[in-house]
Amino acid sequence: MLTDTECRNARCPEGRAYVRLADSGGLYLEVTATGSKLWRWKYRIAGKEKRLALGQYPDVPLASPRNAPGGKDSAPPVKGARQLRDEARALLLTGVDPGEARKQAKRAAQGSAEDTFEAVARRWWAGWHINKAPRYADHLLSRLEADAFPVIGSRPVNTLTAAHLIDMTLRIEKRGAGELARRILQTCGLVMRYAVAHGLAVRNPVADIKPGDFLKPRTTKNFARIGADELPDLLRKIEGYAGSMLTRMALKLMTLSFVRTSELIGARWQEFDLASKTWTIPPEREGRKGAAGKRRPHIVPLSPQALEVLETLRLARGGADRCTGPALVFPGERDILRPLSNMTMLAALKRMGYGGRMTGHGFRGIASTALNEMGYRPDVIEAQLSHVDGSKVRAAYNHAQWLDERRDMMTAWANYLDAVRSGGQVIPFRQAKRAAA
Repeated sequence: MLTDTECRNARCPEGRAYVRLADSGGLYLEVTATGSKLWRWKYRIAGKEKRLALGQYPDVPLASPRNAPGGKDSAPPVKGARQLRDEARALLLTGVDPGEARKQAKRAAQGSAEDTFEAVARRWWAGWHINKAPRYADHLLSRLEADAFPVIGSRPVNTLTAAHLIDMTLRIEKRGAGELARRILQTCGLVMRYAVAHGLAVRNPVADIKPGDFLKPRTTKNFARIGADELPDLLRKIEGYAGSMLTRMALKLMTLSFVRTSELIGARWQEFDLASKTWTIPPEREGRKGAAGKRRPHIVPLSPQALEVLETLRLARGGADRCTGPALVFPGERDILRPLSNMTMLAALKRMGYGGRMTGHGFRGIASTALNEMGYRPDVIEAQLSHVDGSKVRAAYNHAQWLDERRDMMTAWANYLDAVRSGGQVIPFRQAKRAAA
């Protein structure tokens, strides 16, 4: 069983999204990488396992305080997580689902919940997300669920004021997520505009305020990346990384392909055609934001070195029969149905000595700079980076016509990385291209 000291000192291990500390009777404390500590109770009903949120530590302590003050003017005693668990378990013994009971009580307290911000936001999202990339749309909804609904979700949209929105936004900024605060506010503006259009609110309070009026100024920050002079050392450290083999292979394929981190960790074996030496990232998984219907598959030519990484992964998984179809190329270490975490790769770079100085996106910047200086055509480099092209006709032409040129470029890039790693020093880019040719 847990003690209050253990709860107070609990920290999430580096490189993990969360850790769960068990108490008793299904009660546990979930400590996340962001520092939050949430009480949850695991229970079963009708053969299904469910979880009930019991509040956040230390607002909800482990146990109810002893000798709580009395008197008619005193505040009601604080209930501890164990007491809340026992109350929920008593309800479960009567055949009632505690989670559903809580939802019904909340709906009853709100009266008609059809016009609350959360209800309206979900109706707006149901229509808005149809022509959006699923990953982007789901992420936006999850941010509303995590940051907006707990603060303003239960308020009717016709009662929301600018002060409510400012309070919500400042809470997000206070934890160091200023840019996220701006995005959430922008999304709330879309929801409120929808509410006005459907006669649910008289005006959109987001239109009355500007983020610059109450949020800290933006600080321009590029994705961290090392300079060219440090590239040889980084490549050697990746090659000799003593941590997880899966993480090492992910970093190697990142350097060779310079795709987006989300595209890499979400890769599935069915996307790879080893015979034609190509990796086709489907539109719904591509990292660019926007409408999925306006995008095309992104083809990544695979160099011999990239194919070697994939073959190493196949052997490590026990052969080709386990590396087919929708199976993840880089599954999580604890849950093979979930992809490897981006935090795992950042943690590996930190262990190598590049914490705060190099990210997955940094490999894209290094490759772009190097290939431009090598003299490859900017249009070809941009096509390989899967950057947006304003002309649909030109985009289609690039996609089909420049594949051979991109294949040569990706092979030359892989050869350049080999030479840099083995030689221990940066080769002048134009000299490297002549050597590759």
